[in-house]
Amino acid sequence: MSMQPFHFSILTCTNVVPYYLAELTEKIAQDDRIQILKASQEKLKIARFKRQKAAESKLLEIKERKERRGRSTRAAALSTPVEAGEEELLDDDGEEEREAWNTSISLAICKAFDLLEMIKKEEEMLSAVKDRQSKDGDQEFSKDVMDERAKKAEAWHRNAAVRAQYTKPSPPITCATFAQDVLEGRAQASQAHDHKHQPLIFGPQSLVNGSFTNERERLAAQVFQPSHRMPTMSIEEAGLKEMEIMNKWQEDTARFMEEANSSWHNDRKFKPGEEEEDEDDEAAQDRARALDDWKDDNPRGAGNSKLTPCG
Repeated sequence: MSMQPFHFSILTCTNVVPYYLAELTEKIAQDDRIQILKASQEKLKIARFKRQKAAESKLLEIKERKERRGRSTRAAALSTPVEAGEEELLDDDGEEEREAWNTSISLAICKAFDLLEMIKKEEEMLSAVKDRQSKDGDQEFSKDVMDERAKKAEAWHRNAAVRAQYTKPSPPITCATFAQDVLEGRAQASQAHDHKHQPLIFGPQSLVNGSFTNERERLAAQVFQPSHRMPTMSIEEAGLKEMEIMNKWQEDTARFMEEANSSWHNDRKFKPGEEEEDEDDEAAQDRARALDDWKDDNPRGAGNSKLTPCG
């Protein structure tokens, strides 16, 4: 019997050795069968991962080899002219194509096994969820339970409105910050406070006027309250404040316009030791008028001759 086929079979089976090792590990007879199954699955997964990486590297190598051969062929065709009657023989790359297809099939098989494992795990998870829901009876997600909760909420609000008619109201809360402190439990509605406006209050607290009989009512009232601080002044106060600002701005503008339109000699500031001249002094007005007339009759440089140099 020749040894060559035996050696050839050993060489061709080296890629599936991890698979057979995993099968043998799975068949080991031990008490803890679960541990053997976990070890077998881990070895199978590791062997499949290595095979997948080897197939990806092989495909990349084949692609690069094809690209290099194509570039060299194009360069040779450009540098060496082909004479009439001479044809370039194509390389026999059938073996390379066969290798590429086998590698692609091996890679697809590895990915398919991984996907099967993922589908199996997902099926187990969904089965567990379905079993748990069947045990619980699916009552917590049913429409009847939601309708019952809505009826309870409506009844609670209705009872709160009825209690508000016969309950002595507490003093009104007149500050947004103090109302927030009452809602968060830092202050009581009966405490003294010095504020001027009535804040807006939403939800059940507006029905019972801030009086809570237990902690549950206080927490329920907080659900309907805004997350931001309430305004510190009413709309009327804000309008009056804005009107005051506008009136002041108009007065300042009118004063500035009046100062801008006044004459320059009225805006002249005198020194402490200097006496202010009277605006109705006719002598001063006459002197100023005469000076203006003289400047008009004698412009600057009018007496200079073109032949006589100016000093």
